[in-house]
Amino acid sequence: MRRSQEHDETKIDISEAHDRAAGIPGVTVALKRSMQHMGPRRSARTLRNLNQVDGFDCMSCAWPDPDPGQRHTAEFCENGAKAVAEEATTTRATPEFFAHHSIAELDRHSEHWLGQQGRITHPMIKKPGAAHYQPIEWDAAFQLIGEQLNSLTSPNEAIFYTSGRTSNEAAFCYQLFVRAYGTNNLPDCSNMCHESTSVALAETIGIGKASVTLHDVHAAQLLILAGQNPGSNHPRMLSALETAKRQGAKIIAVNPLREAGFVNFRNPQKARGLIGRGTDLADLHLQLKINGDLALFQAWGALLLEWNALDHDFIARHTRGFESWRAHLSTLDWDLVEATTGLSREEITEAAKLLRDSKRTVFCWAMGLTQHHNAVATISEIVNLALAQGNIGKPGAGLLPVRGHSNVQGDRTMGIWERPPAHFLDRLGSEFGFEPPRENGYDTVDAIRALRDGQAKIFIGLGGNFVQAAPDTEVTAAALRRAQLTVHVSTKINRSHLTCGTTALILPTLGRTEIDIQASGPQFVSVEDSTCSVHASRGPLPPASHQLRSEVAIVTGLAAATLGSRYGIDWQGMRGNYRQIRRHIARVVPGCESYEVNVSRPGGFVMPHPPRDSRTFPTKSGRAEFTVSTIAALQVPPGHLILQTVRSHDQFNTTIYGFSDRYRGIERGRRVVFVNPQDIEELGFHDGDLVDLVTHWEGDDHLRRAHAFRIVAYQTPRGSAAAYYPETNPLVPLDSTALGSNTPTSKSVIIRLQQAATGHSADPEPLHLS
Repeated sequence: MRRSQEHDETKIDISEAHDRAAGIPGVTVALKRSMQHMGPRRSARTLRNLNQVDGFDCMSCAWPDPDPGQRHTAEFCENGAKAVAEEATTTRATPEFFAHHSIAELDRHSEHWLGQQGRITHPMIKKPGAAHYQPIEWDAAFQLIGEQLNSLTSPNEAIFYTSGRTSNEAAFCYQLFVRAYGTNNLPDCSNMCHESTSVALAETIGIGKASVTLHDVHAAQLLILAGQNPGSNHPRMLSALETAKRQGAKIIAVNPLREAGFVNFRNPQKARGLIGRGTDLADLHLQLKINGDLALFQAWGALLLEWNALDHDFIARHTRGFESWRAHLSTLDWDLVEATTGLSREEITEAAKLLRDSKRTVFCWAMGLTQHHNAVATISEIVNLALAQGNIGKPGAGLLPVRGHSNVQGDRTMGIWERPPAHFLDRLGSEFGFEPPRENGYDTVDAIRALRDGQAKIFIGLGGNFVQAAPDTEVTAAALRRAQLTVHVSTKINRSHLTCGTTALILPTLGRTEIDIQASGPQFVSVEDSTCSVHASRGPLPPASHQLRSEVAIVTGLAAATLGSRYGIDWQGMRGNYRQIRRHIARVVPGCESYEVNVSRPGGFVMPHPPRDSRTFPTKSGRAEFTVSTIAALQVPPGHLILQTVRSHDQFNTTIYGFSDRYRGIERGRRVVFVNPQDIEELGFHDGDLVDLVTHWEGDDHLRRAHAFRIVAYQTPRGSAAAYYPETNPLVPLDSTALGSNTPTSKSVIIRLQQAATGHSADPEPLHLS
């Protein structure tokens, strides 16, 4: 069933989109949204505490904070302010709201409309056969979930999903509960985004995390940003890039779309940003074809070898496999490189010279690299470049996977992983007196398969909007509906609440912005950012409802109701005083010794990272590993395009703030597909035509279709297209995943355009082009 759009007609104006400065316009938008959702007093109370030493951590991206004493009064970006406004809204979704609106009625509304209904104020249940959610008391909810979990034939029939907003304390308790229950079925949102990074870095340098700090970004001579759009997805990163730029750094942007944040940035935190023309960030933009990154990086490697622009001492002391890599690149097929990247040899060489001449290079990347079939190989090739020039373990250099969710890295550190290392399980079992399960659990893709096939019967989601975040939306939704029980720990209504198992529960939780008081008094939680910095977070606002419980209280309540006194774990004690959780973390999680003391310091502490700290590499060989990969160009049939799914500037993951993607010239609409003008003409369409996006994956016989997208002529490489997710997630086949990481291939979906089916329209009003 088609869902209503709840907005005015789409307006498209890309004529000056690339020339609009990032930064300043966002201040006005952010303040307007804050006032609209929170009012002046709550806006001031929240925004002045956002990302401050004694405040709360932004629930949006995971960009690191400056050192204490160096933070601005307004230490936030436009999208961070939007995230706060969404959570701290004064609108409420009460039991009366759910009584008035059936599940079927709610499901007809857009994701944006659902989010605008406000904070959920009471635990809710949909009973078997019911059309509405109705209130349930907390103890009854916990008892029901515990009984259902204990009724399963095997613990492996339950799925325990985690979103990246979950705090370290809640994540630690959650994985403890799940493993004490008897399974490692702990999929998380990282499975769908940076899992390829985690796999590649673990294999090559021994640890799946960034090897740089914010200081290294500032001190770099060259920054390479591949497959990411910081202007919309990590806006505070632009300030760090500006600092580096003003200290003489060069910046190469590698991306199929030319994003506004790279063109001009006007920093709203500085006077020159307010009254000046801003800073042009990218010195060079390589607008390569989708999935041409591996070929590009191998070409750079071949040129570095040709020029002998290598750190021979580092290679000899710290690496293995260099000669194999050298031999592989000696036979590089430049015709294949040019065809795969869409770039000329001259363009590639120009960029490689910047890499050659730099003594300190930081490599940054995000989803544009991680969501391809060859993503692990591509990221490993970045590592090859860093190793070749010794750009790991020295100031101003290193590897920086930029995480897109505020504590997704911290959750993994705390043990949210379906494939936990043996040493972690050993320490967990020793601390709590039980033998944790050793069999690997389901990741996100395998969890969907298990639900689809009836091998899993219960789904519990700690945060997130699973059905909208996951690939192959129709398959995922059908899989969830097969469950006997679905449980979602949430702050606001989302699509997953309407994709119900036989019985469904919504458990409303405190947000980051809210005060958390337990039996021992006020509590704080902790989080980890993209650069391994761990710090405290304390919300300033009273809870949206007296019925809300913290994530820790919910998890420990579930655990107590399910496990009782099994293993003697003190769930009540951990719920009443989070210090007790942190004492356990200190004894179980490597690098978290003296956790309470360290995380309580202003600005927190930085987790150990052997490659960064001492140029030691905890791989099997004890050395950093060069790897050899084969370039395999995507095979695109005639009349087809490669689609990458992207965010609008007015969204965070699956949360839709509004309908303004102003940097790309799109207003009041989302169902658009960006296509090269020559491709539009060659395929027999016109700018503004209404089309369906259709894909047929060779792995099955299912024809996938996303209805009613407006063609927008845009400067993308030939054969490359882009459109917003989650609207395009139905096109991503569940079984099309990255080798080695099982991450969905959301950035390389082969599609064709088809005239839109009768009865569908992208917008409720005629399209206006201006």
